[in-house]
Amino acid sequence: MGNLPTFASSNIRPNFLMIQLYKDSFSGLSRPSWILSWVILLNRCGFMAVPFMGLYVTESLHRSESEAGLIISLFGLGAIVGAVVGGRMTDRIGFRPVQIVASLLSGVFFLLFAWLKDFEVLCVLALIISFFSEAFRPANYTAIAAYAHPNTETRSYSLNRLATNIGWAAGVSMGGLIAAFDYQLLFVVNGVVSILVAFLILAFLAKRTASKKEHQKVDRSQLRKPWQDAEFMRFLVCSLLFTCCFFFMFRVVPVFFKQQWHLNEATIGMVLGVNGLVIALMEMIMISKIENKKSPNFYIVLGVLIVALAFVILMLPRFAPLLLAVLSVLLFTFGEMLSVPFFNTFVVKRSNEHNRGMYAAGYTLSWSVAQVLGPALGFFVAEHWGYNTLWLGISPLLLLCAYFFAKLKFEE
Repeated sequence: MGNLPTFASSNIRPNFLMIQLYKDSFSGLSRPSWILSWVILLNRCGFMAVPFMGLYVTESLHRSESEAGLIISLFGLGAIVGAVVGGRMTDRIGFRPVQIVASLLSGVFFLLFAWLKDFEVLCVLALIISFFSEAFRPANYTAIAAYAHPNTETRSYSLNRLATNIGWAAGVSMGGLIAAFDYQLLFVVNGVVSILVAFLILAFLAKRTASKKEHQKVDRSQLRKPWQDAEFMRFLVCSLLFTCCFFFMFRVVPVFFKQQWHLNEATIGMVLGVNGLVIALMEMIMISKIENKKSPNFYIVLGVLIVALAFVILMLPRFAPLLLAVLSVLLFTFGEMLSVPFFNTFVVKRSNEHNRGMYAAGYTLSWSVAQVLGPALGFFVAEHWGYNTLWLGISPLLLLCAYFFAKLKFEE
C-alpha cells in the first residue's frame, strides 16, 4: 500500500509535464490570432464539398469523367486567379473586408451550385466559387501577421496550420457522410458554413487600429512588388519545387503503396493519417521550443533534407512495407513541421503592411500551381520510367532546394 502514492505520482508527473508543454506552446498568442484560427478551421470545414465535386458530376448529374475533369480544372484555374486578385485587393482595401466578401460570395455561389443543374452554368459557378474561396487565403494570411504579437509570427502561423489541418480532416469526413446521404445537401451545408464564416469575422474580428506608420500616405507606385524582389522570386521557385514534391506524398505515394507495396486502402489511409495526427500533437510544441533559437534558414534546410530522406526510404527493398511506409510518412511529417512554418516567416519578413497581400498571394499561388502540376508530373514520370526513377529524381531536386534555401536573405 505504501508504494501506491509513488506509483501514481510517477504517472501524474509526465502527464502534467505534457499539459504544461501544450499550455506553454499556446501561450502568448493574441486573441485575434485565435479568432483567425477558428475562422480558418470553419473555412476549411466548409470546403467539404470540393473533394466530392467530381463524384457529384459523375454520380448525381450522370455526366462523363472528362466533364468532371473539366469542372475540376476550372476550379483550379479560378483558384489561381483568385489568389492573385485576393492579394491585390488585400493591399488596397484591407484583409478584413476581403475575407468577409470572399466568404459571403463563395457561400452564396455554393448554394446556387446545389440547386442549378445545367452543366455549362455549373462550369461557370465552379470558376467563380474557387475564385472567391482562394481570394480569402491571402487576406487571412496577411491578417495573421498583422495581429500576431512580436516574435510569435511563426507560432501564429503554426496555429493557423493546425486549424487548417483539423478543419480539412473534419470537413472531408463530414462531407463523405453527407454525400452518402445527399450530394445536393453537401453543397448547401458548404454554402451555409462559408456565409457563417463571413458573419463571424464581421462580429468577432475587430478592426485593427493602424499604426502611425500605416496612417502615412503611401505612394503605391513606389511599393516593391513581389516580382521586383529577386530574393522573393528565388524563394518562390524553391517553394514551388518543394511543394510539388510535397503533393507527391498525398497524391502519388498512395498509389505507389497500393500498386508496388500492396497495402490496402484502409492501411494506406491510416498511414497517411499519421501525418495529421503528429502535426496536431507536436507542431505547436516544437515551434514554441525552437522559434527564435536559430535562423529560419537552418530549420527550413533541415526540414527539406529530412523530406528528401523520406523519399529515399521509398527506394528501399520491400521487406517490411508497412514499417517502411510509416517511417517515410513520419520523416516527411517532421520535415514538413520544420520547414513550412518558416516559409511563412520568410514571406512576412520580406514584405510590409502595404504589400503583404501581394506577397501572400504569390506564396499561395505557388501552392495552387504545385497542386495542379506536381501530381500530373509525378504520375507521368512513374508511368513512363517507374516509381524508383521518380524517387531518385526527387532526392537531388530537394537537395538543390535546400542549398538555395540556405542562401536566402530573410530581410534586406
